[in-house]
This record gives sequence, structure tokens and C-alpha cells, in this order.
Amino acid sequence: MKFLCLGYFDHEKMNARPETEINAVMRLCQPHLEEFYKSGQVILDAGLALESKYLRRENGKVSIADAPFTETKEMIGSVFLIEAHDMEDAIRVASLHPTTQVGEGEQFGWRLEIRPIHYFEKKEQ
Repeated sequence: MKFLCLGYFDHEKMNARPETEINAVMRLCQPHLEEFYKSGQVILDAGLALESKYLRRENGKVSIADAPFTETKEMIGSVFLIEAHDMEDAIRVASLHPTTQVGEGEQFGWRLEIRPIHYFEKKEQ
């Protein structure tokens, strides 16, 4: 079974910190990422830029706006896809991610959301 995991952070809290401090915390992530990848259950891990667009179809036309569409302090900073037997196993694997392992991330509001994927099809090329 596949699970999509979303990593959130509070961008206002991160923006309030000096870049050197943020970089120091991010360096603490690397050893945890290595353990996370060693699980053999990580299909994809991606950090996301803040820039995004919101697309919506209305009255037969697609409109495009800057995202996030609603004002929020919490942003998605990373996504990863894992293979797990069930939700308990997905929690175990996701718990290896730096979001839950690096205590310094608490000051930035780091947290994870785990969602089962109903279908996933990889197209062979």
C-alpha cells in the first residue's frame, strides 16, 4: 500500500529566523534522511518551493491565481511517497523523517500528515 506524506512548517516562524540558523537546523536533517532512505520504503522525497499557483475551473474556463488560495501560516514544505503494509507501518517509516527526529524543527512548527493513496500507477516508458 502506498502513502502520501505531507510535511508542514510555519513560514512566519521560519522567516523570523536568520538564514544561518535555518541552514544549521537543515544540516541536522541529513543523518536522519539517510536512515529514512535506508528503510527501503521511500519511493519519492521532494522539498517544495514556496512559489505555487492555484488552478480552478469555473464557468467553463480555467482561472489561475497565486497560491495558497487561503491565507495560512502553515505551508507544505515537503512531500514524500512511501510503501508500507498498513497505516501503522507508514507511521513507523514516516517517523524516521527529519520532521519528527530533529527537535530544533519544533520552533518552526514542523509536522507530518500521512494519507493512504487509493491508487497509484507508474507508467512504464
